Amino acid sequence: MKQTVFTALRILVVLTLLTGLLYPLAVTGLAQLAFPAQANGSVLHEGDKPVGSTLIGQPFGGDKYLWSRPSATAPFAYNAAASTGSNLGPTNPALVDAVKARVATLRKADPDNHAPVPTDLVTTSGSGLDPHISAAAAAFQVARVARARGVPASAVEAAIAGCSQAPMLGMIGPAHVDVLCVNLALDHRTVHL
Repeated sequence: MKQTVFTALRILVVLTLLTGLLYPLAVTGLAQLAFPAQANGSVLHEGDKPVGSTLIGQPFGGDKYLWSRPSATAPFAYNAAASTGSNLGPTNPALVDAVKARVATLRKADPDNHAPVPTDLVTTSGSGLDPHISAAAAAFQVARVARARGVPASAVEAAIAGCSQAPMLGMIGPAHVDVLCVNLALDHRTVHL
């Protein structure tokens, strides 16, 4: 009996060292060597200042920015510690009211835009943290952003094109636009006009 207890304790110590210390250190080290940006959160910097992550959405206010997909995280939008969807079904009155309010906000911001509002500009994602929008959602916002910045629509379209990502392997998932990338590109261009 005594030998069984000591054997069990030795196995516990060995497995704890292997799976609790050595394996995490090896995986972390390998990730830092092979994928340093991704291993550190894919954070974008302007100089020494972090401005966001390519993996986590963030809110953008004002007409001069592309707006992100809405977030349902609590207690505030784009809360990475509380990744969640709204869990509201398509017939839920709260969802219908939220979508109507978002459509009204988009229409008010750009009253001359009579195009259909893309779904991803008025509904939240399953995680509530999407950093991307569809190409249609980006195109829907071009006129508003160009007008607010006093630049030609082609400048906004060029920034969107530069921050667009094709489907994975050319066929998995839809093409999408990195909102943070576009807004940083537009800010950089505006400074250098």
